[in-house]
Amino acid sequence: MKRLKDSLGQVGNPTCPNCRIAMKWFRSELVRDNPATMIAHLFVCPNCKRAQRQDTDFTAVIVPPDHLTGPRFQIIDGGKQAT
Repeated sequence: MKRLKDSLGQVGNPTCPNCRIAMKWFRSELVRDNPATMIAHLFVCPNCKRAQRQDTDFTAVIVPPDHLTGPRFQIIDGGKQAT
């Protein structure tokens, strides 16, 4: 979800070609995941309701497995954390 919000911040709001005002964000959706991730951001003009799509490409973040795993429970023995 964070990647989706970050990609939206990089795009910026387009200007409506008809009304010449800033369009409002409507929604974002994942268009393609392989070979490169692409997200489509859809914007709508608040005045004339015209829609416009902007695509964002970005590389996937790879997290090593040792950062994903961790202890679920901590054992406390006599008021001290057991090792």
